[in-house]
Amino acid sequence: MAAGPDPANGAVSNHRRRRFDVRVVPHRRRSPFRLRDWRMSTKLATVLLVPSMAFLLLAGVQTSTLVGRTTALNDFSGQVGIGRQITAAVHQLQQERDRSAGELGELRKGGDRQAAANDLKPLQASTDKAIVDLSRAAEPLADADASWRVAFSEALEAYDQVVDIRAAIPPAVLSSETILGNYHRAVGALLDLLAEPTPGQNQPALNDAVLRYVQLARVKELSSRVRAQLYAAARAGAYGTEDRVVLADLRGQQLTALGAFRVAATTDQIRRYDETSVSPMFLVATGLEEQSLSSGGASPQVLPSEQWWSASQQRQELLRQLEAGVLDDAVRQAEEASDDQLRTTLLVVGGVVTVLLAALLISLLIGRSVARSMRLLRSQALRIAQVELPDTLDRLKTVTGGVPRIDVAPAVVRSLDEIGELAEAFVAVHRSAVTVAVEQALMRRNVNAMFVNLARRSQVLVERQLELLDDLEREESDPDQLENLFKLDHLAARMRRNDESLLVLAGTDSTRRWNRPVGLGAVLLAAAAEIEQYQRVRIESVADVHVVGHAVGELVHLLAELLENATAFSRPDTVVVVTARVEAGAPLIEIVDRGLGMSPAALVQANEVLASPPAADVAAVERMGLFVVSHLAARLGVRVRLTGGEDGLVARLALPAVLLAPAGNVELDAPPSARMLAASAARGLAGQSGAAGPAAAPVPGAAARDLPVAGRPPGVGVPRQGRPVPVRAEDVLTPNAARGGGGGWYSRQGPSGPAVPAPAAPPTVPVTAGTNERGLPMRVPMAQLSAVTRSAQPMSAPTRTDPDPEAVGGMLSRLYSGVRRAEAEDTTEIPVPPSGGHDEGGRRQ
Repeated sequence: MAAGPDPANGAVSNHRRRRFDVRVVPHRRRSPFRLRDWRMSTKLATVLLVPSMAFLLLAGVQTSTLVGRTTALNDFSGQVGIGRQITAAVHQLQQERDRSAGELGELRKGGDRQAAANDLKPLQASTDKAIVDLSRAAEPLADADASWRVAFSEALEAYDQVVDIRAAIPPAVLSSETILGNYHRAVGALLDLLAEPTPGQNQPALNDAVLRYVQLARVKELSSRVRAQLYAAARAGAYGTEDRVVLADLRGQQLTALGAFRVAATTDQIRRYDETSVSPMFLVATGLEEQSLSSGGASPQVLPSEQWWSASQQRQELLRQLEAGVLDDAVRQAEEASDDQLRTTLLVVGGVVTVLLAALLISLLIGRSVARSMRLLRSQALRIAQVELPDTLDRLKTVTGGVPRIDVAPAVVRSLDEIGELAEAFVAVHRSAVTVAVEQALMRRNVNAMFVNLARRSQVLVERQLELLDDLEREESDPDQLENLFKLDHLAARMRRNDESLLVLAGTDSTRRWNRPVGLGAVLLAAAAEIEQYQRVRIESVADVHVVGHAVGELVHLLAELLENATAFSRPDTVVVVTARVEAGAPLIEIVDRGLGMSPAALVQANEVLASPPAADVAAVERMGLFVVSHLAARLGVRVRLTGGEDGLVARLALPAVLLAPAGNVELDAPPSARMLAASAARGLAGQSGAAGPAAAPVPGAAARDLPVAGRPPGVGVPRQGRPVPVRAEDVLTPNAARGGGGGWYSRQGPSGPAVPAPAAPPTVPVTAGTNERGLPMRVPMAQLSAVTRSAQPMSAPTRTDPDPEAVGGMLSRLYSGVRRAEAEDTTEIPVPPSGGHDEGGRRQ
């Protein structure tokens, strides 16, 4: 057994996927370095990331600038703020220096060293305390700019030299210029540290604020040095050789510094300085200082030491208060600038972060919307491709009546952007595909109607041909000619089975029906009778079960296709063995052949076709037997499976319980005789009903010629019958009426009683009543009845009382053929020509 040539892989398509599959296999491997292979989310992220990174970069640069400026102003504010400690240290150091200058002048005259040391010790302690406060205040500025740290280090080093030189004051072993020079360097280093704060570029107001308090500090320093010179001269009792030059220089520098201060100072600061300069204490010191000026070449006056120290000390305190006020203004201005810059930086940074977060949020929302739309569109496309469209195709393939209306679901993406337009395009494609599928279904329906129409017409012609063959077989007595008629009869029966296959191909049920149960053995014999090489079929053991009548025709057709395949693809000298047994309460039919067999892949594909009937296509036409078996098995619920045998194939059919007739008192037929499978005619038979008269003798010299019969090996003869006939399915399945109280199967052979004389032949010239207006002869009713019914024998001849089975069989066959033609004409729309046409049988329409 074989199933014909193997079709290409995938010829049997199965679109019945009920589980949604989201996987889509790409046509090539995705490359991360190819832009068009990136995922949509990656592309969206890239599109949003590039401007975001650019914005973040620019915002970072701007923020870095603002943060740097804020840091600089914060450091500037801290450096200006530490000016309070610097000016305090300078004031204490000036007090110690000026007092030391007076003590050195006293010591030069032979003053008391211990008294001088005791007078300087409180001032030195106050200076040390001021320096300690300065160092403590400078600790937060350890990370300040390098220039300020260097200036602070130089100030500390200069002060260390002052600490070292203090021990040389009481003994006065060093010159006053050397000792006071160390003090001058320390005060100068502190003043340089006071002028070190730099607010940065584009800050002129802050630079002026620093310049104001620095210039005022220099004015105060020059005033302190003038005090030291005058106090040293007062304690010494006379001016030195260079004192007048030094005093003149100091007064000149003081005036210059005061002018610079007045230029940089604000109006309020100038007003406060003017108020300070006209205060009584300030005027007393100024008056005393003016007395020390030389006028008209006279020597300068030596001032009283205690009076001068007291008056100058009050003036220095007034300048200290003014200096502190100007410094506070600078500190307040620096802090305001730092706070404003910090506020601006925070606002800018907050704005940048807010914009960035808003952009990120909007980007995420837009990306999520696009990704959601794409995901919905992809899901809808996959659902259309994998579920909806295959379901629609399956519905249209299995529809039997009118084509149902197919509704196309709207697009799931309802937006008006390009993705929404793409979704509408998918819906349009889906609608077009459904429209094409409906058109194809209508076309298939029309083609199926054409198949049904042609099959019905062909069946009518085949039935008429079988009736004609029946008439010729009844009238033929030549065994050779009768054998040819039998072969022609068998070919016509096979043609009828091909017509029924066309009906199956068109999805129409068979018109052959039986109204009562039939034995499974008879069904197998009927299936064997439908094939060409029925002699090679051997039916061995058959279970005693019966099949319901409505399924007999289709089951016979199914078995005939399998038997035809088994005999066609096996060696001619082998037999096809058929067995039927009951396993687990269900009949199991096995058809075993010794043929070509099939490859494992072809077996798997054929079993898939048998398990799931495919739609009618070119492959189905090329392998019509497998297609017909698949669809008939699906209709009946029969499980058909092909397996490999020793030398061929084994086809197993499991019949369901619904096809079995229930056990009971059912009137069944006797099994058919082996004569029904005879395929050859016998020569030299005795006179039959077709011979004229009882004296007919056997034909001399006629030899019998036998062919193998199903169930017998070649060489075993079949019992001779008087007049063998070709076997068809209806011959096996149609029972004979009981004769003489006995039952049996009807055959096309007359009874074995005495020969009945042949009826008289009708007259050679028919009796007519002339012609009509068209020139056709007119029949005379009952004119030939007497000639036809009159017997050629004497009236005393014995008459038949039983009905002639042959005549009854012919009558029933003609009735059945008429019913078939009526069914074909009622169920098929056959276009009627206008007039003058003829049908396939030559009848005028």
